[in-house]
Amino acid sequence: MVRTIVGANWGDEGKGKITDMLAAESDIVVRFQGGANAGHTIINDYGRFALHLLPSGVCSPNVVNIIGPGVALDIEAFLREMEDVVSKGVPQPKILVSERAQVLMPYHVEFDELEEERLGKNSFGSTKSGIAPFYGDKYQKIGLQLCQLYYPDVLREKLAHALDIKNALMEHLYHKPPIDLEALIAQMTELAERIRPYVADTDEYLMNAVREGKNILLEGQLGTLRDPDHGIYPMVTSSSPLAGFAPVGAGVPVWSIKEIIAVTKAYSSCVGAGPFTTEIKGDEAEELRKRGGDRGEYGAKTGRPRRVGWFDCVATRYGCEMQGATEVALTNMDVLGYLDEIPVCVAYECDGERVERFPVTPKLEKCRPVYVTLPGWKCDIRGIKHFEDMPENARRYVEFIEKQIGCPIKMVSNGPRREEMMYR
Repeated sequence: MVRTIVGANWGDEGKGKITDMLAAESDIVVRFQGGANAGHTIINDYGRFALHLLPSGVCSPNVVNIIGPGVALDIEAFLREMEDVVSKGVPQPKILVSERAQVLMPYHVEFDELEEERLGKNSFGSTKSGIAPFYGDKYQKIGLQLCQLYYPDVLREKLAHALDIKNALMEHLYHKPPIDLEALIAQMTELAERIRPYVADTDEYLMNAVREGKNILLEGQLGTLRDPDHGIYPMVTSSSPLAGFAPVGAGVPVWSIKEIIAVTKAYSSCVGAGPFTTEIKGDEAEELRKRGGDRGEYGAKTGRPRRVGWFDCVATRYGCEMQGATEVALTNMDVLGYLDEIPVCVAYECDGERVERFPVTPKLEKCRPVYVTLPGWKCDIRGIKHFEDMPENARRYVEFIEKQIGCPIKMVSNGPRREEMMYR
């Protein structure tokens, strides 16, 4: 069976924990899109890990982890993460990297930084990991697949062509020194040898695994509202974090996916720019941010304080619909135990009109939240093993959200560790 784990919102929903937990009952975990630009935090018996490129199954010794062809492969980041994970006592992960994965080049990071600097106050809030320039090159067909690094003539020809374009931008747009072709070839050749033991035909491997009925978990990055087609464009990522892209980015048949688990927090959080209707600020926000997660609401990749707000039923309902979610995992319920009352956004107001369907970005920027206030449960719910044992107001909170978003909430997380999970 093939299952997919995706984000229902802006990213930062707690997908890493859910993947780490479900990896224990999986044979294979696959990252299908994105790169090292966002992090998944997982906490288990080996410790606390902020994974950026590695699949979240690397801490499960029996799992084969795969980086699919839809991923932006930063080879140096991959090798650093592998070394870090093993240095913390995790057994050497079983991992395969698709030979068709495109390679994130050093100049992608440089161009990302230069462009954000050039845009100034109009920047997109990039993590400056090179993702937008990488995907731009991929679809302009001037990128490099990992396999091409092992053919010297191909490597030289492709890089020479790419640098004709890149160095024109360096000189005339950014006023920086040109990129040296020979130094870049030497660097990429050396990296290719270091990653060679992991390179494989993952398409064939996964097709055989599907035929054999293996349990396969596909892991996405970020969430619906960062999708370049269905998200808050242009404040989006550059690859699709939707479950619909999962079979493409992983390399499995569309028909093989049987479950789509959309993850959302019991409140809202967001790293990066763009409209965020339920955002709260000041002391109220800082209190929620401080209590959020195991170390507060700060980006796993950037360390930036996350923007936080109350649960948004409009955005989450839309997010689940676009993902085609078959079920929802609700995380961070334990965080809200300090509140007397909890606002929940059930609609938007825009120019005097009630809006219940998630709108396009220009309209969204003018929307204000319409709240229903629910009673809090005023106690610590960590340690509770069964949903039925939760305080009545906590159960009602989950049931209210479930009715609003129109998708069954089957998992409720009440702590950061993988075992802190209740099933419904």
